[in-house]
Amino acid sequence: GAIVEVNAETDFVARNETFQEFVITVTRLALDTGNDTTTLENAPYPGTDKNVGEHLGELIATVGENMNLRRAAALSVDKGIIGSYVHNALSPGLGRIGVLVSLDSSAPAADLKILGKQLAMHIAAASPQAVSPEDVDSSDLDRERSVLAEQARASGKPEEIIEKMVEGRLRKFYEEVCLLEQTFVIDGETKVRKVLEDVAEDLGVPVAVRGFARIALGE
Repeated sequence: GAIVEVNAETDFVARNETFQEFVITVTRLALDTGNDTTTLENAPYPGTDKNVGEHLGELIATVGENMNLRRAAALSVDKGIIGSYVHNALSPGLGRIGVLVSLDSSAPAADLKILGKQLAMHIAAASPQAVSPEDVDSSDLDRERSVLAEQARASGKPEEIIEKMVEGRLRKFYEEVCLLEQTFVIDGETKVRKVLEDVAEDLGVPVAVRGFARIALGE
């Protein structure tokens, strides 16, 4: 699956069929080019003798408004499905927030489809930064640990107590930024990790989140 963000200056242009056709076409191309927008811009644009960047330049000249191919994200999975969700959809596949989530499982795709959609909706709402604590960027973790340590030291507690306080607060941090540790927005009470375990038990085969991509327009 692939998502792209293409910016225009006004909603009027965003609702234009020519603009929307460009976005859809470029998204299909991103299935092959992946996350690299430079590679995507240099890809041949179907039905023309120009690449994506050149065709976008012509579109800008025709419409008279600046546009920008800002970023792209692509996911794949060897077995399983790519779940997706588009929030505030203007038309099918086009909206203000796009989410992909890759589910790795040998279960039939039809059995995973609802879970994939629900997880994508959750990601749109909760905006996690990583799948699990092990996936959190080391620099982000170091920065958070440093902030928590300074806050704990302000309490005047001994250093060994401060370390325990920091570890306890890090668990709260993980619950905020890690998909598997978040509370599932669909029911408001179950951890996403437990949701996956329950589905895996029902299907009789493991189900794992291998990755996700979330793009919110203009962020």
